[in-house]
Amino acid sequence: MTSMNTSANGLTSETIHIVREPRVYLVGRQVVDSVTVDQFLADQGVAWQSDTEVGGELLAEIAGRLCYLSYARPRPGGNKAYLDHILEVGHGSVLEHAAWNLIFTGISRSCTHELVRHRAGWGFSQLSQRYVDESVAEYVEPDVIAEDPEAHAIWVEAIGQVHTAYVRLVERLNARFASEPDKTLRRKMARQAARSVLPNATETKIFVTANARALRHFIELRASRHAETEIRKLAVAVLRVLQKEAPNLFGDYQLTALGDGTFEATTPHRKV
Repeated sequence: MTSMNTSANGLTSETIHIVREPRVYLVGRQVVDSVTVDQFLADQGVAWQSDTEVGGELLAEIAGRLCYLSYARPRPGGNKAYLDHILEVGHGSVLEHAAWNLIFTGISRSCTHELVRHRAGWGFSQLSQRYVDESVAEYVEPDVIAEDPEAHAIWVEAIGQVHTAYVRLVERLNARFASEPDKTLRRKMARQAARSVLPNATETKIFVTANARALRHFIELRASRHAETEIRKLAVAVLRVLQKEAPNLFGDYQLTALGDGTFEATTPHRKV
């Protein structure tokens, strides 16, 4: 992240931070109640145990084996072999039982406009510009602009102008609503109006919950060379996190470097 000092007509010298890379935080994962699972198995008259300690991988296997009551006849190779077969035959519904909670930062409002189009299997909670002050803000600069000095200068000037306008509007509207006794309401009224001048480049933060099938669909669509660059970088970042977290569910993806310095993800098991 870099920063720049901007001013317009001598009205402000706020520091604006420029962001160029997304960050992905894995903040929640599933925990399996092994005692209850063992009770279920005992009620079926079978004994079975998986070799994975990843909750999402285990739940997907439990769900898949329930479909055929195959607990007593496990394939050799453990959870990895089982989930490899699930991906190979396209039995994607069992992947919907594995889910994670993630936080994305360093992405633009433009990016989240695309992200929230992924509805099935997703939940979203995004930073509110009505309640959060953007006077000290971060903005996401596209790589293609950052790499061109003249384009970068134009972009910085434009961001500086709209940022100054936002700060002035918040100040003006706070003064206008000074008679409002509720301080929180007064701030909200000012910010919700002033945000109208903020650009798509404004950095945002979003909490997401998604299941493995939905995440695979997102990766296949967005970690593609045909996707917009920023969301492609986000999808690849998500994939890297999930390959460490649940390799048996996401290890089939391969990353290939593209000419612009980003990566593309491909898999032989598409549309599972």
